[in-house]
Amino acid sequence: MSRSAELFDRAKAVLPGGVNSPVRAFRAVGGTPFFVDRARGACLTDVDGKTYLDYVCSWGPLILGHAHPAVLDAIRGAAERGWTYGAPCAAEVDLAELVRRRMPALEMVRFVNSGTEATMAAVRIARAATRRDVIIKFEGCYHGHADSFLVKAGSGVATLGLPDSPGVPGALAELTLTVPFNDAAAVQEVFTRRGKEIAAVIVEPYVGNAGFIAPEPGFHEALRALCDRHGALLIFDEVMTGFRVAPGGAQQRLGVRADLTTLGKIIGGGLPVGAYGGRADLMRLVAPEGPVYQAGTLSGNPVAMAAGLATLRETERPGFYDVLERRTARLVAGIGDAARRQGVAATGGHAGSMWGVYLTAGPVRTFAQAKGSDTGLFARWHCAALARGVFLAPSAFEAGFVSSAHTDADIDFTIAQLDAALGEARAR
Repeated sequence: MSRSAELFDRAKAVLPGGVNSPVRAFRAVGGTPFFVDRARGACLTDVDGKTYLDYVCSWGPLILGHAHPAVLDAIRGAAERGWTYGAPCAAEVDLAELVRRRMPALEMVRFVNSGTEATMAAVRIARAATRRDVIIKFEGCYHGHADSFLVKAGSGVATLGLPDSPGVPGALAELTLTVPFNDAAAVQEVFTRRGKEIAAVIVEPYVGNAGFIAPEPGFHEALRALCDRHGALLIFDEVMTGFRVAPGGAQQRLGVRADLTTLGKIIGGGLPVGAYGGRADLMRLVAPEGPVYQAGTLSGNPVAMAAGLATLRETERPGFYDVLERRTARLVAGIGDAARRQGVAATGGHAGSMWGVYLTAGPVRTFAQAKGSDTGLFARWHCAALARGVFLAPSAFEAGFVSSAHTDADIDFTIAQLDAALGEARAR
């Protein structure tokens, strides 16, 4: 028995499903999840000594790759001075100023410890500001595991094929209206019927929790106009896209400004950090300046702030995003070429260094279309790719990521291995 298999057996006795986050269990792709021993650069090495090129990148935050020297130095330096204070530190101010400079729509920022915390707080502010209760979200979008967001959600909910989660009160679920992503007419119809009840529209500007789905031209502009017309707020969940798809996130790439924005992943450099921010008048509703309560003992802790600062500063090097986008585009194109050679229907896309491929004829513009992907073939492809040293997300409904640690040689190797893996998966 491998060391990973032994650990998984032990884990199942003490952890639900043997994991601390559902998709890690490999239920959607089969087999036993590998347990990581160490990571550096673009690679993970498991407890059995096998090394994999990593395109999960801890589900997005590791834009610099694993254990980047600048981030490691920042973490060590901060930890030597104490790793939690329960009191303010200068790094909180530094990181908030850097985030605001890169994303001007975030006039004020509050740091939290996860993306789920950030989205919960953003919706609370929207409801307080508008004095309305209903929110609109999109099918397949995932905004964390808070009750309001688990209605027709993406990420692990989609991966495991679960219905809307038990434990969510029906009365609360009724306050969340869902419509298809990229369907502005459907959003308009909901506003026509219930506009006076709607506090906010929350959206992943590029969907990353149902695979990768790009917005149709004009879609977000339509959301902005509908929110303005009906007095609702527009919330961009940029936990995944923030500082990934462009230096200023999706709002820079799309040219659309949200009222409130949620962040995570990269702003902690891989440590547990989230943030929400937006218009100053809205953020001044947050305690202690206003009546909307939200708190967290570890929010703004010095180690996470240092990691986030070091990560964002590294991404400001000249040409950083151009190189990442070029390599990501070449990876997606190479996988598409491989699929054609193997006679497999596939469609892919990317924005910045965030990417995805569906094993179905395209285009994919909604979650309903994404669910037409051949998940059985994907599972076999994932297994064959892993055997060849390439780690893809263990789900047909999760985005992939490229880091600055991935070289052109890594991309070439990956395309070749995924080509061979797809051929093997198709032949099974």
